[in-house]
Amino acid sequence: MAQWTSAVGPAQLARQLQAQQPRPAGPGTRKPPAYRALADGIRLLVLEGRVPVAARLPAERELALALTVSRTTVAAAYEALRTEGFLESRRGAGSWTAVPAGNPLPARGLEPLPPEALGSMIDLGCAALPAPEPWLTRGVQGALEELPPYAHTHGDYPAGLPALRQMLADRYTARGIPTMPEQIMVTTGAMGAIDAICHLFAGRGERIAVESPSYANILQLMRSAGARLVPVAMAEGLGSWDLGRWRQVLRDAAPRLAYVVADFHNPTGALADEDQRRRLVEAARSAGTVLVVDETMAELHLDEDLEMPRPVCAFDPAGATVLTVGSASKAFWAGMRIGWVRAAPDVIRSLVAARAYADLGTPVLEQLGVNWLMRTGGWEEAVSLRREQARGNRDALVAAVRRELPEWEFAVPRGGLTLWVRTGGLSGSRLAEAGERVGVRVPSGPRFGVDGAFEGFVRLPFTVGGPVADEAAARLAAAARLVESGAGSGGAEPPRSFVA
Repeated sequence: MAQWTSAVGPAQLARQLQAQQPRPAGPGTRKPPAYRALADGIRLLVLEGRVPVAARLPAERELALALTVSRTTVAAAYEALRTEGFLESRRGAGSWTAVPAGNPLPARGLEPLPPEALGSMIDLGCAALPAPEPWLTRGVQGALEELPPYAHTHGDYPAGLPALRQMLADRYTARGIPTMPEQIMVTTGAMGAIDAICHLFAGRGERIAVESPSYANILQLMRSAGARLVPVAMAEGLGSWDLGRWRQVLRDAAPRLAYVVADFHNPTGALADEDQRRRLVEAARSAGTVLVVDETMAELHLDEDLEMPRPVCAFDPAGATVLTVGSASKAFWAGMRIGWVRAAPDVIRSLVAARAYADLGTPVLEQLGVNWLMRTGGWEEAVSLRREQARGNRDALVAAVRRELPEWEFAVPRGGLTLWVRTGGLSGSRLAEAGERVGVRVPSGPRFGVDGAFEGFVRLPFTVGGPVADEAAARLAAAARLVESGAGSGGAEPPRSFVA
């Protein structure tokens, strides 16, 4: 029986390999043989999780044609990968990717490190902060006090607790967008909301337009749902959207959905202005495209003098074109898995009906906790604390990276949790690999693109500050030196233990 569970086509693999930047040659070093460069490229894709483990690779002849190299080169690369434990083969079944014994299984998303690894590894992979105490504890205590009446019911609320739906509707109304509870569905995090939207609106093979770059976990969710992603390049710097490109994609590709982050975009930190928001809604309405707007970062404005633009849904208050997704995970705590969708009542009814075949509903206790926080003012206090912490971390990380890696380029966002960094011509994938060896975990740019784009970038979150930010930047600089020297997989110093 074949041991592979998915397949990678020759054209797809060739695009991913050709998007990689070559390893810089150190002083006195010679260019590696073609087969070695090919083997290294495939190994990096596996370690990055961009080619899954147990994925069937193209036949030698197919990949040779796609890369315009000799079949001998591909055969030698495959043999090197088999020797290193990154490839397994069986006559008649082909060859499929693997990881050597003792290597961690690469993740397709940006999962946080397990707690036991935090003493020796600085985690810059997950853009999430610790809970803003004492507000988490107070919210849970408030929820427990209000739980008894709900405990006497079946506990299934597919649209969400009525009290929380009313609270969220009132909060939108207070922002200038009149909203009824019937326009709200509570979900299990923002991922749950977007998953439900994709399954309702974009069946397998449907086109979804996405910003390029975009949030890695959402891109993978859409790929797993069978969507065909249509990337739309962002403007340079923090200029947010290129409306000319968006109009062209919406007109020519006619995507069923479009996914955007208008408020402190992940990963770039860009903030769309009101005119861009209005024009994108108009373009989506004209094209018949449903615009999914991710507001999970909207409350994380870090500069006190920043005047926030109106929400995107202000330009489609009925919710027929704009589906707004919010969440407690970024503004409050990632462990509070409460999200929501704001849309037209008929859309909400359809989402709720479809939910019966998925997760049925969101945990009652967590909904009560969020509702308690929003009702008592604890939410505003907690988010204010979160902003203060993120602001300090941002400033510390920016200063440390500028000091340790002055050739790296970035624009400092005015909110959100992420810094999008151009790495001075170094491969982001190789930096991520080297970082694991010197004690810093960082996601490379291609995780946030489609088909291997953004090899020259990494994303740095505002999750560490003070001495930890200094140490993280120092370890990134050590990783950069490893990449610049062309060092192999061994030879790096083991990471020092570091406790924040």
